[in-house]
Amino acid sequence: MSLADDPRFFALLTGSFRRLVGRPLIPEPDLGPDWLYAQAPFAVLSHDTSADPLFVYANRAAQRVFGYTSEEFVGMPSRLSAEAPERAERQRLLDAVARDGFVSDYAGIRVAKEGWRFPVTEGIVWQLVDEDGTVRGQAATFPLTA
Repeated sequence: MSLADDPRFFALLTGSFRRLVGRPLIPEPDLGPDWLYAQAPFAVLSHDTSADPLFVYANRAAQRVFGYTSEEFVGMPSRLSAEAPERAERQRLLDAVARDGFVSDYAGIRVAKEGWRFPVTEGIVWQLVDEDGTVRGQAATFPLTA
């Protein structure tokens, strides 16, 4: 089972978001992992806790905007989502998330597979913390712009 349809991972994503941000990630409680992965009109990505964090999840909206397939995304170092000049700012953001639990209204420049740059605005980045308080990674969501 991939994380795309894993109910435990879905609970980690949505539960962490609700606990830390104080509102639901998904608009209706009966929408599940399939909706978040395949139909959500906003991007959701997640990386693990490795020293050089690796993406473990990217919904289809994120795949479209970054231009990677799920197979290409999963296992890729998440630092590659930003160009080298932007990586220091990205690291400051991730450090703030680790310290504070989440950061909202994030804005920055990201890079797609083909090398073109695009802005991310109104982003929220949060810690993935399970029910036992163990940090499992970090996740990000942002709306897609036209």
